[in-house]
Amino acid sequence: MSLYFLLGTLSSGGRNMLHDDPNLLVNCTRNVDIPGAEILGTYAVLGRYDYVLMVDAEDNEAVAKISLEIGVGTGLHIETLPAIAIGFLAEKSPDDPLDRPAYIQGTPDR
Repeated sequence: MSLYFLLGTLSSGGRNMLHDDPNLLVNCTRNVDIPGAEILGTYAVLGRYDYVLMVDAEDNEAVAKISLEIGVGTGLHIETLPAIAIGFLAEKSPDDPLDRPAYIQGTPDR
């Protein structure tokens, strides 16, 4: 499994959808079911993007499917970034557990 960050910006249609249903993104992420992909966390952020989703997926195809489902269901334009744990970039095994590739911090209940 690989880690991906999905950066979402609401389209004008998405803003209207969210205005009509403030729980739109929460409901969509709870109901999306793509084999080989799991949403680990969803965050509203300030700045260039409106939302960041952390996704664990088997491959690019699975993350593309989840991106499409969420984009269509919420009106988000999504940019997908594959993430590589910094422990993979070290020349020797990292001592800090936060730097280990398998480490993923717990997320709030969805």
